[in-house]
Amino acid sequence: MRPTRTDARTDAWSDAWSDAWDELVETARRTVVDGLVVGTSGNVSVRVDDTVLVTPSGVPYDRLGPDELCAVDLAGRRVAGDLLPTSELPMHLAVYRATDARAIVHTHAVHATAVSTLVDELPAIHYAIAALGGPVRVAPYATYGSEELAAGALEALRGRSGCLLRNHGTLVYADGLRRAYDATAQLEWTCRVWLAAASVPNHTPSLLSPAELDRVAERLRGYGQPD
Repeated sequence: MRPTRTDARTDAWSDAWSDAWDELVETARRTVVDGLVVGTSGNVSVRVDDTVLVTPSGVPYDRLGPDELCAVDLAGRRVAGDLLPTSELPMHLAVYRATDARAIVHTHAVHATAVSTLVDELPAIHYAIAALGGPVRVAPYATYGSEELAAGALEALRGRSGCLLRNHGTLVYADGLRRAYDATAQLEWTCRVWLAAASVPNHTPSLLSPAELDRVAERLRGYGQPD
């Protein structure tokens, strides 16, 4: 049974929605299995043309199916589904409107959230941070779901594809859900490394230089197998 839609769409468009929703549900479930969120915390979205498919508010991810599809336009108007979108919709839409993001993953990962309470920027403790554009900034604290949080996240994302949210969690975008998820997991791992290194008494972690991060970023452009 296909989700209810508030306007007519072609079968091809419906298929695009269906494929994107399936991947979104799979990604949302991975955030729980991998310990990046607890319960219904965090949220995931993907952009299909000018429509954003997003996890609904307060629904456990193992209960998500085709009938729970939640879709809005870039102004936040509901396009499909009967469920309310995540309370963090303003932050997702702000990123889609301001960047070339095609997918967003937001988590409450433990180590990343801990780091967000300690520093204003996650320093270059490991070269993996180059994949996010460099040292990861921490957006100022603001109430969840607020326009203030969305604005702070956008500022922290300037020149970056990921940021930390003070006393809250992570926000990462990419050109697809798989890359957004992988970058989120890598960010959590990097935060864990920094916490471990910074906790050793009478020692200061060594950091990578901007020049080295530039070299790594160039190498990463050709990393992996050709498409």
